[in-house]
Amino acid sequence: MSAAIEVQQLHKTYEVPVREGGVRAALRSLVCKQVRTVEAVKSLSFAVEPGEIVGFLGPNGAGKTTTLKMLSGLLHPTAGQVQVLDYVPFARQRQFLRQITLVMGNRNQLVWDIPVADSFERNRAIYRLGRQEFRQTVDELVGLLDLGELLQKPVRNLSLGERMKCEVAAALLHRPRILFLDEPTIGLDVTMQRRIRAFIAEYNRRYQATVLLTSHYMADVEALCRRVVIIHHGQLLFDGELASLVQRFSPHKTIVVDLEREELDLGGYGEVVQREGGRVTLRVPKADTARVTARLLSEVPVVDLTVEDPQIEEVIEQVFSQEAA
Repeated sequence: MSAAIEVQQLHKTYEVPVREGGVRAALRSLVCKQVRTVEAVKSLSFAVEPGEIVGFLGPNGAGKTTTLKMLSGLLHPTAGQVQVLDYVPFARQRQFLRQITLVMGNRNQLVWDIPVADSFERNRAIYRLGRQEFRQTVDELVGLLDLGELLQKPVRNLSLGERMKCEVAAALLHRPRILFLDEPTIGLDVTMQRRIRAFIAEYNRRYQATVLLTSHYMADVEALCRRVVIIHHGQLLFDGELASLVQRFSPHKTIVVDLEREELDLGGYGEVVQREGGRVTLRVPKADTARVTARLLSEVPVVDLTVEDPQIEEVIEQVFSQEAA
């Protein structure tokens, strides 16, 4: 089976107007307009297999949203090749559009002044869905996302979390095979983030949908994605399993020790990165983890001890710092 998403040497540039401040510079720009070229995406290549959930990561301005817009057909690439479900996205063929969806956490597709159910009905007409199929899908989404009491409310009366649940449901009424999710949990509280993540995982399981997910919440990535693609300045930095990312870019382990006596100094066992009462957090080289753990257990009155991998946020920061170096 061919890849669900295939990107080869993708490139996107923009021309951005440039001028100094002031009236004189504004008048001069009317006659002689100056621009600079911005490379949003540079020679980017990767592929996503059917049914995969892949984290698409990078700092603000890395080119993530630009790439998703090219994959969904909203933007034409400057150069390179893109195929999604064997379609060329920017051709905007009807059969292609019926099989994808793009959810952006900071964009609305629901109509502000009408009930949610009416926005759903509008989408049914747009995608020309049969009423029986539409009703079955709505019932499933209402059950999965707990939307029952929200359908009759105008969108303007919904909280952010309620609106985001309805936005996700509206985007999936046509049961797309490809989900492009751009910060779907942005601004939501922890409980709502967890519910959206669980829903995405369940939708992927039920329909074997392919998901490309961007998020600045690493909990989203850890909960959903075995594989991550990381870009910076529009270029690929890493493509592989999340566990491999940790092994490759973090040479340390974290040891958390609960002590019987708070006054004990553990500086000789590793780098002390945090201390709260009798709880001490040490950072030690991976190769020394077993030896340091054995020493702590034999030499120090320990109440409890755990060995952890570093936080994903720390690993991502390490990736970007190495790229800058």
